[in-house]
Amino acid sequence: MTTPQFWSTPLRYLRWASHEKPAIFYALVTGAMGPVFLVTLPPIRRYFGDVDPEPVPLTYPIPQGPRVIPQGYDDK
Repeated sequence: MTTPQFWSTPLRYLRWASHEKPAIFYALVTGAMGPVFLVTLPPIRRYFGDVDPEPVPLTYPIPQGPRVIPQGYDDK
């Protein structure tokens, strides 16, 4: 049983794919950049002043004090 071309010679396969099948080549390159960006982008964002947003509230805020009942909407 022979090993697939990609696993036996990955750089040669990538060079071939960049010429013959560019969609496959760019898909592999984009997929390989994902884990790299996962580690490198958050410190770069913070360096340039981008802050993480506040977390979305999971409950409705309860107003302080007594409930104000609207006037003028009663049935006649």
